[in-house]
Amino acid sequence: MAIDPGLRRLALRTLLAAFPGESAPEWAADLLVDGLAGHTLFGTNVAGPEQLARLTRGLRSARADVLIAIDEEGGDVTRLGHRTGSPYPGNAALGAAGDPELTRRVYAAIGADLAATGINLDLAPTVDVNTAHDNPIIGTRSFGADPSLVARHTGAAVTGLQSSGVAACAKHFPGHGATVSDSHLELPTVDVPLSVLRSRDLPPFAAAVQAGVRAVMSAHIRVPELTGDGPATFSRAALTGLLRDELGFRGAIVTDALEMRGAAASAGGIPRAAVAALAAGADLLCIGAVVDLALVEAIVAEIAAATVDGRLAIGRLEDAAERTAALAAWSRPAAPPRQDSTPDVELGIEAARQGLRFEGSDDELRKPLVVRFVAGHSIAEGRVPWGLAPHLANVEEIEVVAAETTVESITERAGDRPIVLVGRRIHNSPAARTLIGRLAAERPVGVVEMGWPSSWRPAGVRAFVVTHGASLANSRAAAEALGLSR
Repeated sequence: MAIDPGLRRLALRTLLAAFPGESAPEWAADLLVDGLAGHTLFGTNVAGPEQLARLTRGLRSARADVLIAIDEEGGDVTRLGHRTGSPYPGNAALGAAGDPELTRRVYAAIGADLAATGINLDLAPTVDVNTAHDNPIIGTRSFGADPSLVARHTGAAVTGLQSSGVAACAKHFPGHGATVSDSHLELPTVDVPLSVLRSRDLPPFAAAVQAGVRAVMSAHIRVPELTGDGPATFSRAALTGLLRDELGFRGAIVTDALEMRGAAASAGGIPRAAVAALAAGADLLCIGAVVDLALVEAIVAEIAAATVDGRLAIGRLEDAAERTAALAAWSRPAAPPRQDSTPDVELGIEAARQGLRFEGSDDELRKPLVVRFVAGHSIAEGRVPWGLAPHLANVEEIEVVAAETTVESITERAGDRPIVLVGRRIHNSPAARTLIGRLAAERPVGVVEMGWPSSWRPAGVRAFVVTHGASLANSRAAAEALGLSR
């Protein structure tokens, strides 16, 4: 069935698509001409500042008010720095530093980097309160486990980012910090009363609204007392009742990627998920990273059909399109992208130093063998280089799988040298803990924890360093603290 051109354009105005590669295919630009709200860029779209500026300039030539979005959180989730690591520490280090003004400055620098390359919507900051110690998807992306601390840094981050003219998007509403599963893979449940949600998870979102945040991202999580059996993304009680009516948010509600299993599997596919999100009160729908023309047209067709069969009121669709247009108008760049932008590396290092915690002494750790434990990554993070190697001066770093490594193989490689072991969430690996304990009983050993920290401290180690993240800046701060840097 043919879709009315006006209805098709209206539906397109609510969608954030994506495309592969470092240049936009013809269909991606054609959809912008037809009314598509914009595109989300991922690491595969980014080769460097010059290429990125060319890419965004090309997209904007198709339509001037296009939204060009990206997940640039700094720290462990970076698209601009996906080949090297971010020059800025992430939220956990900023929260540990405890200086909201420093957080504002870092986010202003991130915003300046984005604006210089033509990006006008940052899907950040993450404002979840990380109360689940082993949360697999938030962790170091969070400012901390205390709601008031996270709220203070949230306001500063939003203010800093938006001072550059780049719209901020506080995520993941109503709070992903208490989950113990990943919504990319399943639908997590946070089974708490609304009173807990209001006191623990919502204060940062209230702070974001107070700071004038232009967008808020919904979470694909289930809170039974609020959302029933489905995710918040499909819940009118969550998006319209709680976020709009109770917190007073008037900007654009953006969904997390609809391709994620927490959404798509719950709705019976991405097109149906799009309709459910719009009906609940969402305005701008992130489709995901794997998008082609056929998928966009399927979503548009489903939205159009929903306005006919009663699942989606045409007035709700018009309202969503208007809010998305208002977001694009606010974040329309005042100047064309530059090709000579450089990050504020010194600010990033300064912030990472303030977020680092050092216990013990490095007196016996001179010229060590550095052993980095192979660690997994979340889908949100992707494969980004990490470890101390870029900053080491005449110090060897090797990579090992803890469960496949023996004490003897490490000591043989080390010879007479002390050993520094580096990892992410080392406390979750029994093999790594055992190796560290046995090595520390034989010789001077230091440990660098670059993931979400724990109370675990191995007996006998001379120094224990917590970086609160694995960015390039965090790595530099750790190497400096141990006297190993160039």
